[in-house]
Amino acid sequence: MTSATSTTLGFDDDLVRGLTAQLRATSGETFEEQSPLTGRPLATVPRSSADDIGAAVTTAREFQPRWAAVPVAERADCLLRLHDLLLDNQDAILDLICAESGKARMDAYMELVHLVLTARYYGRRAARLLRTSRAAGIVPGLTRVDVNRVPKGVVGLITPWNYPLTMALCDGIAALVAGNTVVHKPDSQTVLTALMGIALLRAAGVPENAWQVVAAPGREVGPQLVAGCDMIAFTGSTATGRQLATATAGRLTSISAELGGKNPLLVLADADLEAAAEGAARACFDNAGQLCVHIERIYVDARVYDEFRERLVSAVTGLVLAPGLGWDCQVGTLISPAQLAKVQDHVSDARTKGATVLCGGHPRPDLAPWCYEPTVLEGVTPAMRCHLDETFGPVVSLYRFDGEDEAVELANQGTQGLNASIWTTDHAHGRRIARRLRAGTVNINEGYAAALASIDAPMGGMGTSGMGRRQGAEGLLRFTEPQTVATQRLVPLTPFGPIGSATGGAEGFVRLLNRGLRVLRAVGRA
Repeated sequence: MTSATSTTLGFDDDLVRGLTAQLRATSGETFEEQSPLTGRPLATVPRSSADDIGAAVTTAREFQPRWAAVPVAERADCLLRLHDLLLDNQDAILDLICAESGKARMDAYMELVHLVLTARYYGRRAARLLRTSRAAGIVPGLTRVDVNRVPKGVVGLITPWNYPLTMALCDGIAALVAGNTVVHKPDSQTVLTALMGIALLRAAGVPENAWQVVAAPGREVGPQLVAGCDMIAFTGSTATGRQLATATAGRLTSISAELGGKNPLLVLADADLEAAAEGAARACFDNAGQLCVHIERIYVDARVYDEFRERLVSAVTGLVLAPGLGWDCQVGTLISPAQLAKVQDHVSDARTKGATVLCGGHPRPDLAPWCYEPTVLEGVTPAMRCHLDETFGPVVSLYRFDGEDEAVELANQGTQGLNASIWTTDHAHGRRIARRLRAGTVNINEGYAAALASIDAPMGGMGTSGMGRRQGAEGLLRFTEPQTVATQRLVPLTPFGPIGSATGGAEGFVRLLNRGLRVLRAVGRA
């Protein structure tokens, strides 16, 4: 792999002060962010207290009925204005994402695009998806049934560091347009990017009280959000997701969670190997492997394994590792010493237990303090930590398979099921195999981006990779409660009173109802 000269990092103190002014934080305490590009302090951020968090929840709850009373079309217009503001402020947003997260500029751009697509989708579709619908009543013509979509109330939003812009807003804007208010806790490592997105959201017309934002460690904020909110929307690790699920279960609070993945990629014998190798390199090492849907396991048909391995190693060693603000970077850096330590631990453990490093395998502090080379491992066994434990870094393991049944069995190992990828020139065959995989999304001849960028389709995980879905109709309707309103006309549904007397009492009513049920069955009515 090659490296390139990184663009010098500069940062505007006035911007920091303006962004952090949006925080509800009166404790007088602060914490420091470090840039993974330099390892040096990037910004000092005010820290929210328990009182601040409680006040944020109270403000959101008091304001929620007023926000829900705003017509859906007006709420949706805010999202369409956000769409334009994101594009108008693209350069400043990308600089901030790169400075806070250390990702490549193109990865930051694709993150911005995902949020732009999400804002446009719900801006255009929300009114139709949320409008009252009609359902069949028990007595055609006499029973009218309406189904309303009622907002949950206050949504507690807990978002991660790896996609600090789109993950900060994409769930929250769906909650907002559905009529909820939001109390948001972004990850402490990337608060500023989240605040920039929120500033644009407010510039687009969303009232301040509709989206409250606090900054503090998750272990402090999480319990208060669970206790005070009507729903939790979380993106992060499976371990934290389990804790939140346990806590919300005690209060019967709704939760939607996208969690971890140890995602497989299958290369079938008929695949275009050059395209598969290049696609796999992107799917494994975009955002330095710090992406919940990225690929960590590659299974290759034994008949083409050797050729694919050669092509993959060539593609990976050709990636440009150049953390910085410039467009020349293809792979950025890990975000923190903790992420670097986990990657090193997984690779060292695999080496010690007999795995072969085909390329990479070394930290690159000469490029950035927590930078690590894109790494391909061969000979990984179940005894090694990286076998089924999520690395969440630039490491992938390569395996052979004999026959598609074995490929499916290997891909379905473990408890997680977030994303999978299949490479084949027979698309219909690939779709048939996809139905056998235990994964919330499956991409054919693409690693992850085709499903992730198709905002009209649901996105989420099976097994321990999550619960609930973002994107599509499901991503909006999860923030609502379906309310059935049934209006009975003329004839009450009772065997007593005038109707009961006219039909011969309870037994006559039953005979009449049974005849009606048989007629409806015969004419094919629901």
